[in-house]
Order: sequence, then C-alpha cells, then structure tokens
Amino acid sequence: MRADLQIRKRIAIMLSILTLCFLLVGVRLGSLTLFQGKALTARGVRQWTREGVVSARRGAIVDRNGDILSQSTTAYIVSVNPQLVDDPKTAAAVLSPVIQADEETVAARMASRGQAMVILKRQVPREQVDKIRELRMSSESMRRLLRGVSFDEDSRRFYPRGVFLSQVLGLTNVDSLGQSGLESWYETLLKGKPGLLKTEVDAKARMLPDGQTVYVAPETGYTLQLTIDSTIQGVVEKAMRECLEDNNAVSVQCIVMDVNTGEILALCMKPDYDPNDPPRHDVALLNERMRITAITDVYEPGSTFKILTCAAALDSGAVTLQDGFYCTGSIMVDGDKIRCWKVSHGSQTLTEALGNSCNPAFVTMALRMGPDTMYRYMRAFGLGVRTGVDLPGESAGILINSRLVKDVDLARIGFGQSVAVTPLQLICAASSVVNGGRLMKPFIVQAVLDEEGNVLDRTTPRMVANPIRPETSQTMRQLLLHVVENGGGKNAAIAGYAIGGKTGTAQVYKDGRVVSDVHIGSFIGFAPMDAPQIAVLVTVHEANVPVDYGSITAAPYARQILEQVLPYLNVKKKDVPQTAEVAMPECTGLTVQEAKDILAKAGLGAQISGEGDVITFQLPYAGHMARVGDQAMLYTWDVNAPAAEEMVCVPDVKGLSMVDASRVLRARGLEMTIYGSGLAVKQTPAAGAYAAPGTAVKIQFQFPSNGAIEDAVE
Repeated sequence: MRADLQIRKRIAIMLSILTLCFLLVGVRLGSLTLFQGKALTARGVRQWTREGVVSARRGAIVDRNGDILSQSTTAYIVSVNPQLVDDPKTAAAVLSPVIQADEETVAARMASRGQAMVILKRQVPREQVDKIRELRMSSESMRRLLRGVSFDEDSRRFYPRGVFLSQVLGLTNVDSLGQSGLESWYETLLKGKPGLLKTEVDAKARMLPDGQTVYVAPETGYTLQLTIDSTIQGVVEKAMRECLEDNNAVSVQCIVMDVNTGEILALCMKPDYDPNDPPRHDVALLNERMRITAITDVYEPGSTFKILTCAAALDSGAVTLQDGFYCTGSIMVDGDKIRCWKVSHGSQTLTEALGNSCNPAFVTMALRMGPDTMYRYMRAFGLGVRTGVDLPGESAGILINSRLVKDVDLARIGFGQSVAVTPLQLICAASSVVNGGRLMKPFIVQAVLDEEGNVLDRTTPRMVANPIRPETSQTMRQLLLHVVENGGGKNAAIAGYAIGGKTGTAQVYKDGRVVSDVHIGSFIGFAPMDAPQIAVLVTVHEANVPVDYGSITAAPYARQILEQVLPYLNVKKKDVPQTAEVAMPECTGLTVQEAKDILAKAGLGAQISGEGDVITFQLPYAGHMARVGDQAMLYTWDVNAPAAEEMVCVPDVKGLSMVDASRVLRARGLEMTIYGSGLAVKQTPAAGAYAAPGTAVKIQFQFPSNGAIEDAVE
C-alpha cells in the first residue's frame, strides 16, 4: 500500500509539472501570437527580404517654349553588404577612386559587420557604376573582392545650362529635396512619389534564385513651365556678365517683364553659381549666392522713383503739363536744404523737369500732394507690401508710417529717398504707369504639366490695383519717351525704336549710414512707347568706375538688351535714314569748348552734364563707332566729390548737452568730436553749412559762468 501511495504521489507531481509546463508554453505562445505577432512577423520579413526605395523622378522645369532648364537624370546608390567583404581595406582602395569618395570612410563602412547593407555613396553617375561592373568582371579575384557591392537606381538633378537662371531655379540636396528657388517653393509638385522594390534573400542577404520580387513603380513629379523665355534670358545673362565686369561692380540685377500681364520673361542676378557644382564647402558663400536679391533686397531707388511721383501728381491734379518749375539748385523744407544734382536748372516745364531729373521739382510735387494723397498712390502702386510673386524670400519694402511722416520726409520720398523697394516692386509699379494704369501681379510659373504634357493648372494674369487713369498713363508714356530722346536717358536710345525710361542713382547704406563714394545706378526702360510690351530694369550695385551714375553704369546695358529683344518679339523698327559712321574722338581731359570743337569736326554733337570746365568722362567711349549727327554725353563732374543730393545740412547744436547734440547730429548721419564738458558753445563746421554724411563735427562744450551761453565766433 505504502509503495502504491508513493507511486501515485510521484505521478501527481509529474502531472502537475507537465501541466505547469504546458500552461507556460501556452501563455508564451499566446503572447507571441496575440501581442507580438505583428512585430515578429515584420522582423521575420526583414530577415528574409531586402527592401529598397526606388526614387521618383523629379519633375522637370522648362521655359515658356518647352526648353529644359532643370531635369532629373538616372544615377545610382552604391551600397555594400559588409558580411560579403573579406578585405575591406583592399576593396576600399579599389572602389573609392572610382566613386570619388574618401577611402577611409569607405573602408570603415565596409567593415560594419553588424549591418546587412550600408550605403557608400548616393547619386553616382552611370559611367562610374559601369566602371565598377567592368572591374568586377575583369578577374575572379576582383569579383570576390567586390562581390558585396550592389547598385540601386537613384536620380540626380541636372541643370543643362549651368549658371543660367541659377538663383531662380534653385538646387536640391543629395536626397533630391529642394533647397532654394523654385526647387524649394514647388517641392510638393516636383518631388513625385517614390516606389518600392522588395526581394527574398537568405541569411547572408543574398538574393534567392527562386525568390519572389515585389515592385511598386514610382510616380514622376509634375513639370513646371515658366514664363521665362530662354532666348531673352540668354541675352540678359550675356549683358549682365559684361555689366558686372565693365563696371567692376559688387553685383548687378536685371528683370525683363511683360508690362501687360506681369509675366517675368527674364530674371538675372550676378555674381551667381553653377547648381551642378555648388560651393557646398563654403556655406556662407552658397547662402549668399542662392538669394534671389531682386525680390529679397530693398534699396532707395533714387530718381527712377520719380516716375511714380510724376504719375501720382498728374493723376491727382497736383500738377499739369502746363505747370512750370524754377530750380535754383536747392529747396528749403523744414529748415533742411535739399539740393539738386545740378547748380541750377532755371525755369522748366514738367516735361523738362522729368527729363532733367530735377530734385526740387519733385519735392514740390510731393509737397503739393501732401502725405495722405502721396501715400494713397504709393499703396496703390503696391509699395510697402509683397507683390505675391511665386518665389521664396520676398521682402515687402519699407515705407515710413504715414502718421509719422514729416514734410522733409515726404519731400525726399518725392525724388526716391526715405523709401525702400525691391527691384521687382519697382518694375511692377512702373509698368502700371505705362500699361494703362493696371498694377499686375508678377508671376514666373505659367503652367503645371503632368508626365504626358497635359496642363493640370495654368496661371492667368491678375490685376491687383488701378493706381492711375488710362489718360494719365498715356501722358506718362510721352514724358518718358522725352526722357530717353532728350533727357538723362539718352544712353538707352535706339534708332528706329520708341524707347521710354528713367535713370536713377541711389544711395548705399552700410552700418546704418550713407556711404558717399558708392551708389546703386539703375535704369528702367519700356518699349515700344506707342503700345508698351516689355519693361527692363537694370541695377548696378557699387560700380567701381570714375562716374557710377545710372545713366552710365546701367542705361547702356538696358539698351543692349532691348536692341536684341525687340526684334525677337517682332516689334517693327521704324525706317531711319542710313548715315555714315565715325569713330568717337577722345574727349576726356579736354575743356568743354575743345571737346565740342573736336566732335564738330567729326560731325558729332555734344550734350554736357555738370558745371565743370574739363571733361572727366564720356559716352560713348573713345573709339566706339557712332553715326554722323549723334551726340556724345560729356560729363564734367568732380568724380571725387559727393553728389549734391547726398550732402547734409549741419544742424545748430549750440546750447545742447552732449547727449542731445550727439542725437541731433547722428539723426543727420554726422559724427561728433568732443572738446570740454557742459553745454555746446561752438561748432565746426558752422550750422547751415553742408557736409558729407559721416563728417565729424567738432563741438566745444563748457559750463556757462553767468547762466547764459555766450555767442561763440567760429
């Protein structure tokens, strides 16, 4: 009995142990299947399959005629399975020169035994991949050395025309994601949708001979068709290269726009870069070169702004064509003397005032309108707000708050100071002056196309405001035609074409102060003036030439562009009599009368600018071929003296403390040298004198002995 009882106990214990084991196994199986099933299945799939991304072909960017400006080409991702590499150092020594990668980095990645697949390099061209294949086929030892290397299809962005339109097109990174320009702004449309390639592999990540393969095709991105015309852009690119070099300028910009639709036909900024080989080693340089400065950077436009002031004054009734202006060389506003660029223009009509670019005349126009009217027109012209162009980084410009503007501020706004615009804002506003009074929204993408070329979306021209009446626009066309034919814009005149426009010379600010020896020269032109089609704006930043005014640095290159673009646009040239040509004589260094005499002998006339007696600069240059009867522009300016409109009136600081005197002087752009302490009793230069911005005014301070400040003699 006792033996049977022990047997039963043993059996019960064994059954209990077995039951517990089965329960534990059941719980574990339940946990694996119910709670970890999905994760384990995915893990298993990763172990017996190899998954690769098939990059989508990025959509192309083409010009208005379908010419390719940016496209994706086939490239490869070179990867390696470290488990199949027996000698990483030797393999890296062979492979790295072919794919142009660092040998140590390649060797380290090939030695990563803990990974099944490591990427060695992206966007490898086909010819390099073909070279690797040739090496692998060259011998058995080479095949074994490189057996772990594999290739997956990739894409690489290619810009067939290099620096052409580079800032506008932008560029992409190694993952084909847009970094700047249109590539970034339209990333969602361009990038497409990537595909998938999945294959079955063994434990060493080798493809199974009878394994299954799953392939999901990528979807190509959409194509952007631009308003840019490659022919016009090519003309502009060439002209701007020459403009940058001839003027030894810091930078140049050019916009060509359809005045009736707002379509941007050409947009060029130099210096630039090649998006096929961007300077990624210098991040600061790359960031600077990528900026679309024609829409991101603001500047005081100078005399080109007089187009808007004149149009507003005429449209509001503040002036008429019959009004006269008298220029004595300066005008007083709120105690400030605002000077003209010329000693005196004397009596002049409105037409002559615009042709002469007379500052006092435009001060008078602005003051007659008053701040409310002037600001109403500036806002209608689109100033102070973004144009809404489809490009990244646009600035809104700068307008003084209308509640804070003083008469002296309004006076300076009238001739293009104390207001800041982008080149795009200016050309849009000026185009509305000549196109019948319609401010158009600028745009650069004309249509979005699918892979078959079907139009998915099209941009239609949109008017955003009516700044002036059509009758005012008609009058302004005649006035601007006169500026080019008889005024300061003569260097943009083209025989047989009716060209209108205006030159400008803007101040340059550095560290918050006006720099007196450099300018931004510009010219904005329109053609043909009987029915304007295009506008051209050329800006030249800080030209390093004897005379850096817009009539010299910018107008000749606008003329060069118009000479080639107008025939391309089928604008008919009026018949002009054929005349003989002569070489332009050398006039610099001669007196005015000597220059006139030598030009007369050659059958040429002379237009004198400046009040000096000796010619300091001339256009056309000596040796340039000119037609008999043409006029040469002869300049007698002192090229070392600051422009008159840049000089500032020294304020009277007598009786002020050091702090107050410093504040008053700095408000005028002047510095202060201190002698003594107390209150100001003496100053040099004297109050009312004119000095260049940045001049240090010497101030004598002392404490009064009798409670009053004695008059001090300078």
